[in-house]
Amino acid sequence: MILLTRQSKYLLIGILAGWLGRAASMGAQALAPDAAGAVPAATPVVITLDEAIHRAQASDANYAAAVAAGRTAALDRNIAINNLLPSVVYHNQGLYTQPNGLTNQAGQGVTSQPAPRFIANNAVREYASQASVGETLGLSNLAEVHRAQALAAQAAAEREIARRGLVVTVVSLFYESMAADHKLNVAQRARQESAEFTKLTEEREQARESAHADVIKAQLEEQTRTRDLQDAGVEAERARLELGVLLFPDPRTAYTLSAPDAPPALASREDAGAAAAKNNPELRSAFEALKASKAGVMTAWASYLPDVSLNYTYGIDAPQFAVNGPDSVRNLGYSAMVTVDIPVWDWLNTQRRVKQSEIARQSQQVALNATQRQLIARLDEAYSEAATARDELASLDLSVSTAAESLRLTKMAYTGGEATVLEVVDAQGAYVTAQNAREVGRVRYESARAKLQTLTGTM
Repeated sequence: MILLTRQSKYLLIGILAGWLGRAASMGAQALAPDAAGAVPAATPVVITLDEAIHRAQASDANYAAAVAAGRTAALDRNIAINNLLPSVVYHNQGLYTQPNGLTNQAGQGVTSQPAPRFIANNAVREYASQASVGETLGLSNLAEVHRAQALAAQAAAEREIARRGLVVTVVSLFYESMAADHKLNVAQRARQESAEFTKLTEEREQARESAHADVIKAQLEEQTRTRDLQDAGVEAERARLELGVLLFPDPRTAYTLSAPDAPPALASREDAGAAAAKNNPELRSAFEALKASKAGVMTAWASYLPDVSLNYTYGIDAPQFAVNGPDSVRNLGYSAMVTVDIPVWDWLNTQRRVKQSEIARQSQQVALNATQRQLIARLDEAYSEAATARDELASLDLSVSTAAESLRLTKMAYTGGEATVLEVVDAQGAYVTAQNAREVGRVRYESARAKLQTLTGTM
């Protein structure tokens, strides 16, 4: 029997645990493709903001619905325009009617033929093969074209609204993800800084230059920074997955974000106001909705006017399916018809429809005026937000450099015995806070600038 010392037992247990851990890890890697589906690509994809917007437009369901609505409205406009043009139908029919036992004079020649039992039919056997051209002239068709054109333009404006809203979402997620990655780097550096400071306090304690309380305070700070690092990692992963949902079929796909270090410049207030008045899709949508309601009023008034229908038919309608009948009678011929329908009485339904359309037009006019007022207010609000965030960026950068210098000087003073451990910990916290605030400020500026661009159409 082999006797093992306590240290040998611990060593054996450690070896077995390590071997089992590697085996479990290899098994998990082997089962990962079957359990979770496709494995994300190992090589990160570099994504710029323009690329992110392009990818999001191809995958976002709300934007796809807006695009589909715009295309459908454009087809409705083409249908309404084509309804103004004559229609052509090639009609073919063969008809048999039971005879009644008598004969009558045929339409061709002088011979008699069996008379059909139904008096509405011309012969026992009747064949029709005719090309018919028809056209209806009326104000309602013209009004429907105007209405369809306005609705198509409104749908295009709504699609632009959806696109700009998607851009704001992508910009926010893009820079939030970048900020989360930067905060993770800040947390890693802060964790390393706190670990080095803990080592410094331990060395000073061993040299009898500081008390053990300094070591404890430094250790507490290191533990706090360790937890902050873990939270920053979770937040960075969450932000990456939220953006990945819009960019890739598999949100777990590895990617890196690329953006200029310096934030883009902000346009002047005058340029922003001019662009908003010219390129705002919400204002255009409200204006086109008003035009559609006016066309609805025209459509309602058209019911008071008569409609003129024209029809020209060319072909055969005879007892024989042939160009020529008996006795060389020619079956092929044409007919023309003009119909005028004059409205007389419909129990005042037309008058009620006119009132309904006028009510809708008044409502759209109020909506247009409200949209104009909201645009003015939102433009000033968005520009003020973007300008304030832009001005704060310079202050935040200065705060970061100041906090870094303060930390450096405080550590030097602590090493020389002229500062306390609390001052060093406070300087470390101030430096981390300043760096995180700068990242938040960058996200705030980019989001405010994107919201402003939804009003001006410059993105």
